[in-house]
Amino acid sequence: MSTSAVFMIRGRYRAEIARTDTALAEAQELRRHAFRTPARDADEFDPVCTHILIRDIGSGALVCCFRMMMLSDGGEIPRSYSARFYELSALAQFEGRMVELGRFCVHPEWRDPDILRVAWGAMTAWVDAEGVEMLFGCSSFAGTETERYLDAFAVLKARHLAPKRWLPEVKAPDVFRFAARLRRKPDARAAMARMPPLLRSYLMMGGWVSDHAVVDRQMNTLHVFTGLEIGAIPPARKRLLRAVAG
Repeated sequence: MSTSAVFMIRGRYRAEIARTDTALAEAQELRRHAFRTPARDADEFDPVCTHILIRDIGSGALVCCFRMMMLSDGGEIPRSYSARFYELSALAQFEGRMVELGRFCVHPEWRDPDILRVAWGAMTAWVDAEGVEMLFGCSSFAGTETERYLDAFAVLKARHLAPKRWLPEVKAPDVFRFAARLRRKPDARAAMARMPPLLRSYLMMGGWVSDHAVVDRQMNTLHVFTGLEIGAIPPARKRLLRAVAG
């Protein structure tokens, strides 16, 4: 019996929606491997999310997964995972449907850039089908040392801060206030080399970030709140995404 519902096939990969506990457990095990947690990565948000799995068609190997939690509007944002770390009352005024993208990971042994393209195609198909107007989540940098990412944070400060009307405020006890602290002209090449691939994709589509990073020692990451208003995605980029989504 199939444990997932296939909804997109592109090249050597297929995207599926996890339908059973077995499929969810497989995603949680990939997350354990990718995030280097001591046990299967599972939490109380998993049962209320839609889980997308990206597989290699030939071998059936799970190469990528992520989860999406639907919110009817900004009034529901306090129940999101991100709200644990960021004060998001400004976004409570957002009137359209929202989706929180979380636990995104690619298998460490698979480096094919097409995996990320298929993942974004799957997201696009799902967002279009559900009439979503904003995608948001936490974009993570590996490790908790800020020094190696200063150029990346300087670029975020200079070009990609959230509009004031949506700007998240500080909630977590341990944060790096890069927008307030950094006074440097960034090396753009070094910045992009250090930028997580998922965050680069968000930014290419017009996404924005919080003015501070949360130091998450439990997950051994630095992360920034990231938002993407669907209506702000450049038309050319939308066409590319929908071509992949089919």
